[in-house]
Amino acid sequence: MSTTQILQTVISALGGIALLLFGMNVLGSGLEKISGGKMEKILEKLTSNIFKAVALGAVVTAVIQSSGATTVIVVGLVNSGILPLSAAVGIIMGANIGTTVTGQILRLGDLSGNNSMGVVMQFLTPEYLAPMLAIIGIIIILISKKDTIRAIGDIGMGLGVLFTGMLTLTASVEPLSELQAFRDAFASLENPVLGILVGAVVTALLQSSSASVGILQAVSSTGVLTFAAAFPIIMGQNIGTCSTSVLSSIGATKNAKRAAMVHLYFNLIGTLLFLTVVYILKACGVLTFWHDTMNMGSIANFHTIFNIVVTVFFIPFHKLLEKLAVWTIRSKEEEDDVSEDAAVMLDNRFLKSPSLAIQYANNAAAYMGKLACRNFRMSCSLHREYDEKTAEKVMEYEDVIDHTEDRLNSYLVSITDCELSAMESKSVTSLLHIITDFERIGDYSVNIMQSAQRMHETDRRMSDIALNELQVIHDAIIEIVEMAITAVEYDDINTVRMIEPLEETIDQLEDELRSRHIERLKTGECAIDRGVNFLDMLSDIERIADHCSNVAVHVLSRNKRRKKDKEVNHHEYIDSLHNGDSEDYLNAINDFAVKYKLP
Repeated sequence: MSTTQILQTVISALGGIALLLFGMNVLGSGLEKISGGKMEKILEKLTSNIFKAVALGAVVTAVIQSSGATTVIVVGLVNSGILPLSAAVGIIMGANIGTTVTGQILRLGDLSGNNSMGVVMQFLTPEYLAPMLAIIGIIIILISKKDTIRAIGDIGMGLGVLFTGMLTLTASVEPLSELQAFRDAFASLENPVLGILVGAVVTALLQSSSASVGILQAVSSTGVLTFAAAFPIIMGQNIGTCSTSVLSSIGATKNAKRAAMVHLYFNLIGTLLFLTVVYILKACGVLTFWHDTMNMGSIANFHTIFNIVVTVFFIPFHKLLEKLAVWTIRSKEEEDDVSEDAAVMLDNRFLKSPSLAIQYANNAAAYMGKLACRNFRMSCSLHREYDEKTAEKVMEYEDVIDHTEDRLNSYLVSITDCELSAMESKSVTSLLHIITDFERIGDYSVNIMQSAQRMHETDRRMSDIALNELQVIHDAIIEIVEMAITAVEYDDINTVRMIEPLEETIDQLEDELRSRHIERLKTGECAIDRGVNFLDMLSDIERIADHCSNVAVHVLSRNKRRKKDKEVNHHEYIDSLHNGDSEDYLNAINDFAVKYKLP
């Protein structure tokens, strides 16, 4: 081969690898959209049953087409304190089995060389199957409006591109079989150390063992790949795939680092043990096929068998793997790996799965609401009995709320860079509004605290009458804020529908309290300087209720299930309730009016 031909072959091979990787990405994305993030959420609900953990790890990896992505998600869940390390061990072991699915799909390329197949079966070979799947996939994507149906189109396109990339790669490397240097290079890989090193490096660079196995399957079409050369390369590929989880654990908690170490130890020890057994059998002359040529099917089968055997071997010793990881990443007894800051929920590892990232962003938003509610309680208590430590605590929580809002904003923007369904996009938009509303509730709580602070500094306090009246509207605000938090945290539409009647009740309370206070000012029962603080508090309280109403509308809007549904307009929603004849709405207002009756 001339230099030009070699250059053309290299470019063609790289193009094939690019299509292979892109096809895997599109296929995995389509499968994940169909799962709707449910596969990942199941990971949180695992029991200590090692067999269930292994099975779920295998299923999730088969769906998202990447053991690296699964282990990264697991590291993120462990980092957040949601998943215990013991449960993570089984999932990581199962992920190694799930990643072999891609190789079994790619082995269909072996059908291409089977001349004994009938006419119908010929159309099931990758040469015909790839364009057919791509055509069907793009038609579905173009004509369908529903995300779940379009996801099926993504799967078809993914498989089509995957097979096309494999065919391109296979065709490009076939002429290399004529080069003696190419044959000599693979002959040198029979050296186990060199073979493992090559397999590990290539996999680490591609960040995908499935892709590196696919490349090896393409090379097998040249006829120069023997079991002696392929065996150590496949061993190395399993070690190389650990680079993804190890890199993702940098800067994480100690337990998250231990999860990454479990992945590394599992593959490293498993490879060494398997390597030892195979070379002992070779020395005994048992492996008569050692120098036989491997094809796509035999590579896929060996990759699957290796991972299943290693996983089955380690199941009885899964606790030893955990102990080894804990021994490697040590910590002092008094250290606590779980941060109370909501930012720990916003792990960038979850961005591998947008649906999971949105769920934890939602949890962080609800946490913001809980902090704001706690601040409101403490701020109001300062008007009855001022305490400097409580005032400092309010400002401390306010800093956490502001920090979490900044972190959430950045995190949600990062999620928008991912490929999102229409419903996921609505969820992100609603969360951006919701965190602003919760942050404003925190701000108004600080205003109430500062009002108490000013009165304390000038040795003034509100009258008992005013404080008793404020207690009524204070209790109503606590309930409406807790309703807003529940609506966000659990997507509870029934709670959403109760927020507006309570907000209307609070508006009526605010009007009545304002009128009563003005009367007290007229009769001289209340001093003007104290009266200003009272009226300012009423304004802050009323605005908190308004923000809770906003939250209700945003939760309602993100639950519009169809893409063509319009966003819920706040004013139109309120007007429809006020002008309508909803018996439930009217009954709720009456109930709240009785519950929060002024003394």
